Amino acid sequence: MASIRWRLVVGAALLALIANGLLNALPSPWLMDFGSFVASGRAASDGLNPYGIYPLTFHVVLSGFESWNPNLNPPVSIPVFELFNRLDPHEGFRLWWVSSVFAYGLTLWLLVRRYGGKVTVLWALALAGFWDTLVLGQIYVPLVLAAVGGWLLIEDDRPVLGGLLIGVVIAVKPNFLVWPGLLFLAGHLRPALAAGAAAAVLSVLPLLRYGTEIYTQWLALIASDADRAVFLTNASLSGLAQRLGSADLGKALSLVLLGLLALWAWRRRPSALRASALGLVGALLASPLAWVHYTLFLLPVFFSVRPWSWPLRLSAALLTVPVPMVLTFLNAPWWLQASVGSVYGWAVVLCLIGLLPDYSRFSTKAQTAPVASPASTSAGV
Repeated sequence: MASIRWRLVVGAALLALIANGLLNALPSPWLMDFGSFVASGRAASDGLNPYGIYPLTFHVVLSGFESWNPNLNPPVSIPVFELFNRLDPHEGFRLWWVSSVFAYGLTLWLLVRRYGGKVTVLWALALAGFWDTLVLGQIYVPLVLAAVGGWLLIEDDRPVLGGLLIGVVIAVKPNFLVWPGLLFLAGHLRPALAAGAAAAVLSVLPLLRYGTEIYTQWLALIASDADRAVFLTNASLSGLAQRLGSADLGKALSLVLLGLLALWAWRRRPSALRASALGLVGALLASPLAWVHYTLFLLPVFFSVRPWSWPLRLSAALLTVPVPMVLTFLNAPWWLQASVGSVYGWAVVLCLIGLLPDYSRFSTKAQTAPVASPASTSAGV
C-alpha cells in the first residue's frame, strides 16, 4: 500500500511538472535562441559573418546576468539556418516548436518500444531540458533523436549505420566526440570510424560554400565565450568549478575524467552499450559548456538501465527541476550557486556514479527477449 501511494505521489508530481512546463513553453512573441539562428542564416545569405550580433540575436538580460546569445553551432549548421530565414521568423519558430515535439515523441516511442518503461515516459516528459529547449527554440531534439537511433542501431549489431548517426551529432555538437572515442578504445572500431568519417565529411561541406573564413569566425566566437560557463544551466565540471571560483580546477577535472575513461575503455574493453553510456556522460561532464538541454542525450542510458540505483534515481529527480527555479539562484552567494543552484551538474555527476558499480543492469534486447522452450520451438513459434 505504501508503495502504491508513493507511486501516485511521484506520478502526480511528474504530471504537475509536465503541465507547468507546457504552460511556460508554448510559443510566445519572443524568438529567443531561434532568433539567433535566423539572424545567423540571414547574415550568411547576405555574405556577412554568421557569428556576429544582429537585431534578431537573443540578448539575455536577467537579474545578475547579461549576455548576447549568438549562434555557437559549427559551420555545418549555417545552411540549415539559411532555410530558417526563408520563413517569417515567428512562423518558423512555431513550425520548429511543433517539429521538436514530434521528434521528441518519436524518440520516446523508439525507447519504449525497445526497453519498455512506460512510466519512465512521464519522467522524460517532465525533464527541464526538454521544456527549456522548446522555450528557446533550440535544435537539440532532432540531435537527441539521431543519438538514440545510433544507440539502438549499435545494439542491433548495425554498427556502421549507428556510427553514421552519431557522426551527425558530432558534426553539430563536437563535444560528443568522447562517445566514439570510447567506442574506438574499447575495440568497437566500425561505429567509431563511421562516426568520425560522417562528422569529417559534414564538417568539410561548409568550406565548399563559405570558404575557410567561416571556421575562423566560429573559432573566434568560441574563444570569446568562455565566461558563460558560470551560468547555472551549464551542467559540466567547468561550470561547477567556475562557481567555486576556479576555472583551472574545471579544466583539470575534465582532463582527469577523460583520461580515466580512456584507460577504462582500453583496459576493460566494455560492451558497446557500456562504452556509449560512459561516453555520453563523460561528454557532458568534460565539455566547457553542457547546457541542461544536453542532458536529454542521457535518455537511452536511463531507459536501458534496470533497475535505477539510488544515484540514478536522485539524478533523474534533479533533472526535472524547472529552469526558472534554478535561475532564482543567479544572485545567490557562491556556495548556494555551487550547491542547489548547480542541480543539473550534480545530476550528471550522480548519473556517472550510478553507472560505475554494476553494468549487468543494462536491459539489452538479449536480456529482455523471451527464451523459446523446446516445446514452443517444435511448434513453430
